[in-house]
Amino acid sequence: MAQAVRTETTKPDPGRGLDLRKLGMWTFLGSELFFFGALLVTHLAMRGVDAPSSSFKDVTPEMVRDLFGYNVLTTILAFILLTSSLTMVLALDAVRSNNQKKFRFWLGATIFCGVCFLGGQVYEFNHIIHEGYTLRNSMFGSTFFTLTGFHGTHVLVGVGWLVSLWISSLKGRYDAGNYMAVELAGLYWHFVDLVWVAVFTIVYLI
Repeated sequence: MAQAVRTETTKPDPGRGLDLRKLGMWTFLGSELFFFGALLVTHLAMRGVDAPSSSFKDVTPEMVRDLFGYNVLTTILAFILLTSSLTMVLALDAVRSNNQKKFRFWLGATIFCGVCFLGGQVYEFNHIIHEGYTLRNSMFGSTFFTLTGFHGTHVLVGVGWLVSLWISSLKGRYDAGNYMAVELAGLYWHFVDLVWVAVFTIVYLI
């Protein structure tokens, strides 16, 4: 009996220790950190370097600040994405507790937040393009669309990943003894959220 107890208590926890998949994810996120860092620095360097093309000479610096600066929409998008980090944490906690119903609920909530963020970003892009800023007519516009566009692409990839996890959860593939795939997706999602904090601060607040 004592031997049985010792065997059970020393059984390795699949959520602890070094895992090559987790190490690979951290390595990938580290490279992505340098990538987004370069984009942010470039965007800062291009602020005020050139005005829009001759077709938009009537656009003043004040209008540029109003267009790209702090607004209600970007604040809501930031809140939505930060909320999705919380729901992702709750989803991981639920699968670790083997509560499949809560796991699917919170994972679905994370997906919903991601979709709402993407919808808001598409609306914002459409508004900015309508105001005359595109990838071609301004270096500032080019860096803005490149930076936020790449971040939006990462969010889209994350949403697709989470959807695949949600579908797989219907088949009972994840539980308290097998949740590494969920944890890896959570690491990626938290990274995307943290990048948006930096983007929001530098692009919209500074």
